[in-house]
Amino acid sequence: MTGFLQVSTTAATKDAATRLARSAVGSRLAASAQVIGPVGSVFWHLGELGEGEEWQVLLKTTNERFADLRDHLVSEHDWDNPEVTAIPLTEGSAAYFDWLTRTVSPDVTQG
Repeated sequence: MTGFLQVSTTAATKDAATRLARSAVGSRLAASAQVIGPVGSVFWHLGELGEGEEWQVLLKTTNERFADLRDHLVSEHDWDNPEVTAIPLTEGSAAYFDWLTRTVSPDVTQG
């Protein structure tokens, strides 16, 4: 199977992560989202090594909907330069991928 992605972003709080997940799924840019956390994070920011806790959001979408999902997450995010990355989903059940495709279709009213 090809054409399916797991998209990842992070947020500072559970509420912010849930808001991003709900807005993306509600807009049919992602079929589902899981909010995981808190997770420990070590990162470079403004030239300094930082450490903290974040909430991870994992979203499922299609290649065709990725650009719109990415743009949505960036515009809705509290941070100026949020992580929005994607990895391909190469294996899974045909029924799941069919549901995912139907759910993110802009022409469908139910998933």
